[in-house]
Amino acid sequence: MQLRPYQQQAIADLRMAYRSGAHAPLLVAPTGAGKTIILAAITQAAAGRGRRILILVHRRELIRQTSAKLAHAGVNHGIIAAGFEQSDHPVQVASVQTLARRLQQQHWQPDLIVIDEAHHAIAGTWANVISYWPDSLLLGVTATPIRQDGRGLGAMFDRLVLGPSTADLMAAGHLTRVKLFAPPQVADLTGIRTRAGDYANDQAAAAMTRPTVTGDAITHYQRIAESQPAIAFCCNVNHATSVCDAFNAAGISAATLLGNTTDRDALVARFAAGELQVLVTVDVVSEGFDCPGAAVAILLRPTQSQGLYLQQVGRVLRPAPGKAAAIILDHVGNVHRHGFPDDHREWSLDDAQRRTGKGGPPAPAVRTCEVCFAAFKPAPVCPCCGAACAPPPLTIRQQDGELKELARQAVQRAHRRDQGQARTLQQLIHLGQQRGMKNPVAWAKHVHFARQQRASS
Repeated sequence: MQLRPYQQQAIADLRMAYRSGAHAPLLVAPTGAGKTIILAAITQAAAGRGRRILILVHRRELIRQTSAKLAHAGVNHGIIAAGFEQSDHPVQVASVQTLARRLQQQHWQPDLIVIDEAHHAIAGTWANVISYWPDSLLLGVTATPIRQDGRGLGAMFDRLVLGPSTADLMAAGHLTRVKLFAPPQVADLTGIRTRAGDYANDQAAAAMTRPTVTGDAITHYQRIAESQPAIAFCCNVNHATSVCDAFNAAGISAATLLGNTTDRDALVARFAAGELQVLVTVDVVSEGFDCPGAAVAILLRPTQSQGLYLQQVGRVLRPAPGKAAAIILDHVGNVHRHGFPDDHREWSLDDAQRRTGKGGPPAPAVRTCEVCFAAFKPAPVCPCCGAACAPPPLTIRQQDGELKELARQAVQRAHRRDQGQARTLQQLIHLGQQRGMKNPVAWAKHVHFARQQRASS
């Protein structure tokens, strides 16, 4: 098996972690880094030394991918999942849900338990399976070592091993570059409650399931992406069905890929072959979906989860013939919440509150071109269309302990100008976030209400 240098380095770093006393290291590497190949190489080496290895996954697609990589590496293995006969191979790929129901039938002791998508590992079913063999070494792998509920992964893993960054992989050509567009939001997300660390799906779906919202998404897809293969991420099943129907009505071939879809493999094959232009989904392809031809991510689900955001946009970052760049159409402001896919991120095994403090991380610096709606890091010229961009708001600088009155007046003028240009409630919220306000939503609502009062008087 031919490994890339960073994959070899990741394996060497994991070996060093075990040698230095780690019992359960966690490897972090972006979507598209080839984590399954790394796992196959580790399994091949361990099985060659007579070790017994259990690989835990939670989706059928991941069972198929892992099994294929092991077979390519020449590793004989069994599969513990519905529809497969159990074998006595020393290497087993197991559906965590199936294995949880069959724990009492397991009369073997794995030397190593490998946990794919390891950010799930501290959840009930996973924890029950892993604790069944307390003496086994653990190895976790994930692209996003964070959970929606804020719980750190330090309860399960004792060492963080960092692989390459997304920016590293893009620079090396192992991931494609990104063009990100953030058209003006036409859905009002204010007042949506938070449940389990994210927007309430039913309320978010109600805000997004409107003809004006979906029509705007279709228009921008046709104009910007020029009908390239796309994945649309929705809030819930009803929202996905509505979006899929709208795409088809517009003459764009689309189909839903949901948790209850029985012909997933056939549907993905049709998409890969170009028979479908758009796959509309909720959570199914956020993890374990490997289709390099997917070139466009249409974000129609607002999320407070950085992990979910990175998993979604990661689906379109794999390079493919004729794919010059991945296109992300962000209709819900997720880039303003979580930054760009290739931003540097500090990972930790600690709980989220201890990592970020009560105030949370600062809002990322994102500019949006008023001409083509490209989103980019602050620059005087749009990198996509070349349009000149208004200068960012001035900041007060202190020199020799004296505040310059002229600078303060300039800041005030810039603030008034920016506030006047923010016409909608959502634009005001974004402005408040960019200014680092503690409660940008409350401020935006106050300004918006005052404008309405003046207009009606």
